[in-house]
Amino acid sequence: MSNERERSPRRGMCAAILCLEAIALGLTTPVLVTVADVGLGTSLVVGLGLAVLCLLLAGMLRKEWAYAAGWLVQVAAVGLGFVIPLMFVLGGIFALLWGTADFLGRKIERERAAAYAAFDQMVDPPA
Repeated sequence: MSNERERSPRRGMCAAILCLEAIALGLTTPVLVTVADVGLGTSLVVGLGLAVLCLLLAGMLRKEWAYAAGWLVQVAAVGLGFVIPLMFVLGGIFALLWGTADFLGRKIERERAAAYAAFDQMVDPPA
């Protein structure tokens, strides 16, 4: 039962968003090369670098700083729109999903903690 109490819905939802975003950002690499005429080296660093960063951050979400870094990834994804205009839309969608997962995850954690506290008080009332 304590394992269920320790499971973080915020971490799970945000990690899922980052993993999906890693795929989208990885796929920007060939678009950067072919459509935007960005050099291969730069395209690999930007596209695959952001994709790997997303995957690393998804695994580091036990730390609060990783959520702030996740917001920086969202800014970078939207910023790619200056090179690939569609990324304004796609990056914006992922930023919205990230913000929603972060906000709702925090809310669920607060409400769940309150429910567990009420349950514990009901099961083991103070003397």
